[in-house]
Amino acid sequence: MTIAQNVRNHLRNKPYLLEALEKRIVNLSELARQIQEELRIDNMSAVKAALRRFSEELQKHKQKREEKVLQVLKRSTMAVYDKKSVVITTEEIETKTGMKVDLLGKVVHLMDRSDTPERISALVKHDNCTMIVVHSPKELEATPGVVAFLTTLLAEQNVNIIEFISCWTETIIVVQKKDSLKAYEVLSNLIG
Repeated sequence: MTIAQNVRNHLRNKPYLLEALEKRIVNLSELARQIQEELRIDNMSAVKAALRRFSEELQKHKQKREEKVLQVLKRSTMAVYDKKSVVITTEEIETKTGMKVDLLGKVVHLMDRSDTPERISALVKHDNCTMIVVHSPKELEATPGVVAFLTTLLAEQNVNIIEFISCWTETIIVVQKKDSLKAYEVLSNLIG
């Protein structure tokens, strides 16, 4: 295996370093020194050259990937539903509204707050939530990075996602009511 292949393999499991290389915010000399020590490679110049080439490739791929993600999101629409509850139980709850996901011993219920039973044995219960549904074109399925883009965007704005469901062309994001306006503003700047 070549030095370049060793360097690439070493970095593939370090997403924070990949992102730093993509954004050109890492000192290549220092990173090369660290990798040289970790992989016990004698040739510092070869490690640095491998990093430089890999960084350029990552930047090109990132730009293309982001363009595709933004194209999908520009053709998406968004709907906001207020007064929702998220309830996680060990058994199914009979309700008139909402949806459920059965997760082998746990059932996640997303329902109208008014439809949530008062006496319930819940593992977790979140009242006063807002559900944001992003409806995207079919190309969503074949576009890597859309979910990562949306969740990173919200995380950077300090918006905590209570529940997240991605199903075919629908992306369902549930946040606390206090975060709903910020989440809506951030997402509506991107979405069609």
